[in-house]
Amino acid sequence: MDSTKKLDKKTLSKSFNLWFWGALTCFSQEHMQTFGYMASMLPILKKLYPKHEDQVNAIHAYTAFFNTNPMLGSVIVGITASMEEARANGKGIDGETINDMRAGLMGPIAGIGDSLIDGTLIPILLGIALGMSSGGSPVGAIFYIVVWVLLAYFGQRFLYFRGYKLGDKAVEFLVGEQGAAVRRAIGTVGAMVVGGVLASWVNVTTSLKLYNSNGKVFLNLQNQLDSIFPGLLTVLITIFCWWLMSKKHVSAIWTMLILVAISFVGVLVGFFNPGLSY
Repeated sequence: MDSTKKLDKKTLSKSFNLWFWGALTCFSQEHMQTFGYMASMLPILKKLYPKHEDQVNAIHAYTAFFNTNPMLGSVIVGITASMEEARANGKGIDGETINDMRAGLMGPIAGIGDSLIDGTLIPILLGIALGMSSGGSPVGAIFYIVVWVLLAYFGQRFLYFRGYKLGDKAVEFLVGEQGAAVRRAIGTVGAMVVGGVLASWVNVTTSLKLYNSNGKVFLNLQNQLDSIFPGLLTVLITIFCWWLMSKKHVSAIWTMLILVAISFVGVLVGFFNPGLSY
């Protein structure tokens, strides 16, 4: 009789769902995703270790600090399930080995996930949604919610089961040459989408005009700028915001406050005209 312990799909699905819904529960600066991770491993440990004492001993490997990108981080949980299965079958893996793997992967996966998901995928979806929301249409909001939920759930599920199936080899795709090529391609597409949104939705112009002694306009600054470089002020403001956030590490909130201050001063000196009437 084969005594090999094997995780079934029902147990793995339950583990994944606990990660998907609970990765950021019980979140604190001290533990962050530790308890969410631990909860996702409970079905695995209960399946592999029928005795309560064995479950208690096994769960100690998951009490250490853990924090990564929750979407791509599901691959680490899948890998852990595979390693826990190997440990239960006496294949020379202990809790320290599992914890070292988690600690070693959470940093790289966080860096890749934050740039790929938060910095690229979400702006792309928001850019498309903004374009669909022109004229106050709710279609854009509905599109974003539906597409993001589907991508988040099934994307994480795919990574979880891929991590379980391939073990630590699943990470090679994310951090290797193929993964780097995919991230560059997605980054390029993201830059194109964000650039298109910028050109469509951001429009910075000046109302500054100089008059001669007869009261006639002899210099319309916006017309002069358009003849040299259409949209120049929009580009300059965009580069300024990028410089603040990327080079000076100014938060988005402070960047918006700086733009409000610039707009306020610009209206006072007559450089900007908000077009308001009272």
